Amino acid sequence: MAHVGEPGSTRTARYLLALYIAEHRASPPISPGRIAGMLDRSPAATTEMLQRLASDGLVDREPYEGATLTEAGRARAGDLHETYVALSWFFRDVLDLDAYEREAMEMAGLVSPAVAERLARLLFEDLDVDTDASPDDLGVPPTHAE
Repeated sequence: MAHVGEPGSTRTARYLLALYIAEHRASPPISPGRIAGMLDRSPAATTEMLQRLASDGLVDREPYEGATLTEAGRARAGDLHETYVALSWFFRDVLDLDAYEREAMEMAGLVSPAVAERLARLLFEDLDVDTDASPDDLGVPPTHAE
């Protein structure tokens, strides 16, 4: 299986990240339909990817119920989420993109953890981030300007 930053990792990263976010919003298992909706994919394609992730040991899949991240999957998805949050901040607060969450989701698997960490440090230095404010549903804190 491809790892973050390697060719072929983007699609896997999106599914792991979507499942990670969904598990923080609702109790697992998460239905393939819910993940498909988050990623704008068909339920059939989502089920196929969940089967691949299960064979790779990243999710536990229960037919007709849904999927749950394994410990290994949760670790990979947690790293991806940190990258996703840094990219979301950048796309929202620096580039002022409307679709910052979708763009961050698409790119999270392409950016190495070292680059994401450096970007986050730069953002905290350059942006007036309200670290006491509650983050939104996806973990992105508001700036003081909001």
